[in-house]
Amino acid sequence: MPKISSSLVDTEWVAENLNDNSVVVLDTSVPPVVPGYVPINTEDNFSVIPGARRFDYDGVVCKPNSSLPHMMPTAELFQEEVRKLGVSSDSTIIVYDDVGLYASPRAWWMFRAMGHEKVAVLNGGLPKWISEGRGSVDAYAEVALGNFVANLDENLFCDFEVVLKALDDPSCEILDARSKARFKGEAPEPRPGVRGGHMPNAKNLPFPQVLDGGELKSIVELEEVFANLVEKNQKIVTSCGSGITACILTLAATVAGYKNLSVYDGSWSEWGLPSKLPVVTD
Repeated sequence: MPKISSSLVDTEWVAENLNDNSVVVLDTSVPPVVPGYVPINTEDNFSVIPGARRFDYDGVVCKPNSSLPHMMPTAELFQEEVRKLGVSSDSTIIVYDDVGLYASPRAWWMFRAMGHEKVAVLNGGLPKWISEGRGSVDAYAEVALGNFVANLDENLFCDFEVVLKALDDPSCEILDARSKARFKGEAPEPRPGVRGGHMPNAKNLPFPQVLDGGELKSIVELEEVFANLVEKNQKIVTSCGSGITACILTLAATVAGYKNLSVYDGSWSEWGLPSKLPVVTD
């Protein structure tokens, strides 16, 4: 059974282990809302890594009937849906997306939150796989039911009440993955009716700053990025527009050696709604 030593794997590792029955490859793509991030797949040109299954956390593996996008589901729903994808408790899960490194870190963190440690992100995703001339197919694999068991750790995703308490807690830093212009309220939010600005005392770390194109920056570079913002003994709570790119920061922090991490699930799509939750622009 192949082992993963990090939360990241490269295309060579996937190619070498693709035919291992214990390895499950999941396409976790979500249409990007951030300017400049374009998926390689289109309606006329669609491809997936051979054997991949579709993990749709935007419309299937998410909290049903929520007013907020792709919120974390219950452990019961998560377990039921990933079993349909042939995922078992002993599976080694590789998640990727069709932008490079955009939507896949959230899927990685979801599995971690459900108690599964053997999960990693494909660095560079489908674009790198295709650019290297590796094989692809135009349909997802049909698979038998898995036996995955979900055990939710509620600390890995948090709600606005936890964030509210953390704003004045010196042992915690809130990192916002949105652009500097959105953070300062100088650019409009993509969701109607959402206020501009940021949480008091939050720090801005636009997610492209931890990336090198469609891949994560090196460990040394990431250590430098986070050392300027957070102490190693502090807790990091990440936030963004809707809980997707926050997970890029969480992945980067993990690779940089940080351990006490949580993602604000509702992120700005919740906090920015008209309410008494504090918003500042300075």
